Amino acid sequence: MVVRESTSSDVVVVGAGMVAHRFVESLLRSDAASPTVTVIGDEARAPYDRVALTSSFSGATDEDLALDTGILADERVRFLGDDRVVGIDRSRRTVRTASGVVHSYGTLVLATGSYAMRPAADGAELPGCFVYRTLDDVAAIKEFVARRAERLGRPLRGTVIGGGLLGLEAAGALQGLDVACTVVQSSDRLMSAQLDLAGGTILRRLIETKGIDVRTNARTTRLDPDASGAVAALQFQDGSMHATDIVVFTVGVRPQDTLARHAQLAVHPSGGVLIDSRCRTADEHILAIGEVANFEGRAVGLVAPGYAMAEVAATRLLGGDATFPGFDDSTKLKLSGVDVASFGDAMAVTPNALDVVYTDPVNGVYKKLVLSDDAKTLLGGILVGDASAYGSLRPLVGAPLGGDPAAYLMPEGGVALPDDELPADAVVCSCSNVTAGRIRDAVHSDGCADAASVKACTKAGATCGSCLFTVKKIVGQELTKLGQATSDALCEHFAMSRRQLFDAVRVSELSTFSAIIARFGTGRGCDVCKPALASILAVLVGDHVLDGENAALQDTNDHVMANMQKDGTYSVVPRMPGGEVTPAGLIAIGSIAESYGLYTKITGGQRIDMFGARLEQLPQIWRELVDAGFESGQAYGKALRTVKSCVGSTWCRYGVLDAVGMAVRLELRYRGLRSPHKLKVGVSGCARECAEARSKDVGVIATETGWNMYVGGNGGFSPRHAELLASGLDDDGLIRAIDRFFMYYIRTADRLQRTAGWCAELDGGLDGLRAVIFEDSLGVCDDLDAAMSRHVDRYEDEWAATLRDPAKLRRFESFVNATDTPDPSLAYVAERGQVRPATAEERADGAVRIAGTTLEVRR
Repeated sequence: MVVRESTSSDVVVVGAGMVAHRFVESLLRSDAASPTVTVIGDEARAPYDRVALTSSFSGATDEDLALDTGILADERVRFLGDDRVVGIDRSRRTVRTASGVVHSYGTLVLATGSYAMRPAADGAELPGCFVYRTLDDVAAIKEFVARRAERLGRPLRGTVIGGGLLGLEAAGALQGLDVACTVVQSSDRLMSAQLDLAGGTILRRLIETKGIDVRTNARTTRLDPDASGAVAALQFQDGSMHATDIVVFTVGVRPQDTLARHAQLAVHPSGGVLIDSRCRTADEHILAIGEVANFEGRAVGLVAPGYAMAEVAATRLLGGDATFPGFDDSTKLKLSGVDVASFGDAMAVTPNALDVVYTDPVNGVYKKLVLSDDAKTLLGGILVGDASAYGSLRPLVGAPLGGDPAAYLMPEGGVALPDDELPADAVVCSCSNVTAGRIRDAVHSDGCADAASVKACTKAGATCGSCLFTVKKIVGQELTKLGQATSDALCEHFAMSRRQLFDAVRVSELSTFSAIIARFGTGRGCDVCKPALASILAVLVGDHVLDGENAALQDTNDHVMANMQKDGTYSVVPRMPGGEVTPAGLIAIGSIAESYGLYTKITGGQRIDMFGARLEQLPQIWRELVDAGFESGQAYGKALRTVKSCVGSTWCRYGVLDAVGMAVRLELRYRGLRSPHKLKVGVSGCARECAEARSKDVGVIATETGWNMYVGGNGGFSPRHAELLASGLDDDGLIRAIDRFFMYYIRTADRLQRTAGWCAELDGGLDGLRAVIFEDSLGVCDDLDAAMSRHVDRYEDEWAATLRDPAKLRRFESFVNATDTPDPSLAYVAERGQVRPATAEERADGAVRIAGTTLEVRR
């Protein structure tokens, strides 16, 4: 062997991934004298964010994913990329690279990470079979998809083998390349390491509603090639075959411990270099951190424990006293449109643990908290369909909840931190092991005044970002203690509040998310700011929700203009202004529901909801409804939902004014009006209040002197009666007041803030609101009136507009080769638990069975 060069450093780091980068960063930011460091990586690029790897498929560049390159540019650091360490000489304390360079070390840090596994199946190395681990893997997948799609002349069929966290992200990435994707999982549910059976079942439905097929209890035994030699089919253990054009393996990782084995370091039988709580291996001069390290019999493929190890190793080298606390297995799925999180003892293995479970079958939500046997201490949890509570709940693991456990699962719009402050040692950011106490220190000692500066100072929220809500909350609490103003930024990508952003978009006249974030924000946006801006643009621009790039901003239901149900089907709700419908309309709805086998129910908003429609059926159902004179009721959007009414003076002997006529007029005026949250109106024809108007955002009650207008009410988990804003209004005065109320609310409310909360926080309360609406105290009434007039003038039914646009209709094809003609050989089998009509024999036994209801016989 010829030695080309020899160098010496205090510390040599083998591996240049996220954990290695965090280790070097920790060394350099210490006040103590930092050692010289050599970092050797086998990739040709500097360290990058593997957690955000999937974003490469949605436009993120290598530069976007790059970690702070200033660390590697420090004069104390030498970075050597595109070279691989091939040997360790422990006696001489040297390492040798593939290029022939020998490096001497005082301390060696192994941060070699892990490698992606492939299943033990014939053909797993065929062309078209990939792992999903690095940017090079991403580039290879993109290139292969483009090349093979061009050769075959059709969209590709893809298969992801492995239904864990990484597998679902890989499936979303393939789908972003227009590859029809199937996820194959060997166990009985997706994310089986993090979710119980109930959570896995709901996750499967959520994944399938995104157009990704799921096959569970399926083990791949063989992969077959086509004539070109590329993968073309899979065979499963049961003998069945599955055609595919590309395969991505996400079946797990193994520690990259070959170097350690050859150097005769102690290695666990299942893989990974054995370390103690100080991250020290069997050799006192060699440390191991990240996925290559095995602590107490476990090597975990998550970045958070790797960061914790990096901090411990750096602290120890600088003379500090730190120990690795063990693994935090908390995870959060980053697949667009699907919220999943798991934390702590999610499977309730703790003896005598209790479960508190909340399931919302309408919206496909499953939440579980695992508690100690006295129901006071949080041990863990699972959140599927709505993981907004993750940032608030995960820091409380091991601590008292301080209230009714159900209250943490049920409130609409997510869960706020409890009134009591988090303990100082509660870990808020599991990725970087940042505690609530450290965040408070950043505010008081380091002068941080917002979540962004805390993130820069402590790294809290710098990796996955799921803790930023909690970080922002703690910062606000501490600034309040100091008597300082707190930030009301919409999210980390926009420093403005929703109200400020609304005004900025209005004045700048920008009409796309990309233009708005380029001018007023940073980064690529998130699931907080994207729907918020979709709502703002709907009001200011008025384009169809599926037009252009703004279609990607919408929430799940808005994407298909229908409500997703727990079984993966959709419900359709046509508008019935004021609850009024003709006999011909009822007949049309009944005929349509019967034709498509839909379950029907009268809603609390006096409309008919039709359940059980498949994605590809939606345009057909809409077309028949539109032809019958109906339009979208927008039950899927943050918009006006319903205007409920009694029969008023038209029929009721107690009615004072025409409640039905006013309800119809109001609903037709405000239909399609997008807002920070859903809007509901009620109109009662007399003081008997049969329309329950005072539980609505706007309630209208008829009196002998005119209409009384109430505002700020809502039902749900936090019921609130509306309060009287004005009395004795005539028809035109009432409509003018509602116009201004709605538009003022839309322009100034926070994201997902109901009118009840907005009214409670208004300067001057209801008196101040009256001054704005009736006295024009802010000089904005002309502007509010004009804005509402523009909305009324440009209203267009979203269903009808979609039916006229072939490009939009393609979003509702379940399969890439779908046609308008149904396949007569395709049968849809009813799910267990659905109802069927009772037979004549069953009716004859005298049991009570009401036709068309759940009192009929179940399958």
